Amino acid sequence: MMSSWKCVIRLGPQYLRMLVSEPPGTDVLKARLTCSPRHPRALLTLLEGLALWNGRPLITAVSAEPSYTGWSTGTIFGDELWPGESPLVRFESAGLGCRSVLRGLGDFRALRGAEPTSVWP
Repeated sequence: MMSSWKCVIRLGPQYLRMLVSEPPGTDVLKARLTCSPRHPRALLTLLEGLALWNGRPLITAVSAEPSYTGWSTGTIFGDELWPGESPLVRFESAGLGCRSVLRGLGDFRALRGAEPTSVWP
């Protein structure tokens, strides 16, 4: 039985980078596409195709580099600021977080190994 695939999309000023993987961290697909598709549903259709290929809904995290300005032009999702609904693809926002060090709370390194390896439950 195939496991669920996870997709992460990173929007940049010129390119969209996509990584599709399956647990335990095996890369299924890597892609670099322009941020100006020729059809407003191109990205959603591509992701729906991946979900159909795997036979399971695809949960997709979307994040953007600080230099990405496409939110105002709406090119990647057509005229929308966020992609349309789909029973095959669920979009979530994601940020590249950085862990800040909190002084005086002790050593948490032992707990880091117990963190879930997946982004989604």
